[in-house]
Amino acid sequence: MRLGCWIATERPFDDVLATALEAERLGYDSVYLADHFMPQTSPPAEPRLEAWTTLAALAARTERVRLGVLVTGNTYRHPAILAKMAATTDRISNGRLVLGLGAGWQRNEHEAYGISLPENAELLGRLDEACQVVRTLLDNTWSDFDGRWYHLERAPCEPKPVQTHLPLLVGVSGEQIAMGVAARHADIWNYWGTPETLAHKLAVLDAHCERVGRDPSTLERSTQALVFMHDDPAEVARLREQATRQPSIFGSPAEISEILGSYAELGVAEFILSDRTLGRDAGERFETMGRFVDEVAGPVHRAV
Repeated sequence: MRLGCWIATERPFDDVLATALEAERLGYDSVYLADHFMPQTSPPAEPRLEAWTTLAALAARTERVRLGVLVTGNTYRHPAILAKMAATTDRISNGRLVLGLGAGWQRNEHEAYGISLPENAELLGRLDEACQVVRTLLDNTWSDFDGRWYHLERAPCEPKPVQTHLPLLVGVSGEQIAMGVAARHADIWNYWGTPETLAHKLAVLDAHCERVGRDPSTLERSTQALVFMHDDPAEVARLREQATRQPSIFGSPAEISEILGSYAELGVAEFILSDRTLGRDAGERFETMGRFVDEVAGPVHRAV
C-alpha cells in the first residue's frame, strides 16, 4: 500500500513546501492539497493558498512524490481549462501528477464567490461529462464533445502530459449515481472512511463496476482518515472524546498499524495521512510523520 501526505493549505507556502519536501525525504509516495478557497466557517478564520498554483510550485521543487489535488471542485473551473492545467503541471513535475476531480459541494465558497452550485442531479451530470472532457483532451490531438453542459469543437490540449495515461482520481461517495461515475471513468476512486465504513462502500463500487462491464480490480481504491496517534492510552481516550465527525482512527502506533493492515486487507492501494492532526508546529508534525512511516506503516507500505 502506498502512503500519501495531505498538507493543509492554511499555512504559509514555505511551510507547505517544507512539509512536502519532508514527506518526500521520509519516503511518502504522494502529496495532496485540498481545493478550497476558505473554511466552512463564516467569516473565514484563516487564509488559504489556492491549490493548483501551489501544486505547480511543489511540482517544480520536489523530485519523486506523486502530486494531486484531493479533489478539484468541478464547479470552480471549466474541465477543458482543468485539462490544460493538468497537462502543464504534469510537464512541470516530469510525469508525477494525479488529476483528482469531484462534483463540488462547499456552499459558502460558492455563495461568497458568486459561483453557481446546482442541485445534486446536475452536479453529478456535470461531473460525468467533465471526466469525459478531461480524458478526451488529454488523450487526443483534437477533441470534439457535445454534451448537455460542455461542448468542444476541434479543441487541442498541447503540450500533452508526460504520462501516456495521466491517472484520473474521482472522489465521490454517493452510492446510487456518484460511484457509478467513478466506475465508468476513474483510474482511482477516493473516499473518506474507516475500515468499517469502507468495506460496505467497496462492495457498492464493485457492483457499479460490474454494472458497466468493468473488472473491479482495474479501479484503484484510495482513502484517508484523520489519525490521532499517542503512546498514552489516556490521551488517546481524550482525543477520541474530542474528535470531530470526520472519519478518524485512534491509538498507539501499534494499534494504528493494525488498522492500516485492515485497510490493506480490503484492497486499498493508498492511505493518505492528513497533517492536520499530527502536531502543533512543523517540528512535531515532522516527527509524527516519521513515526508513521517507521512504526505504523512498515508492514503494509509498498513504495512505488
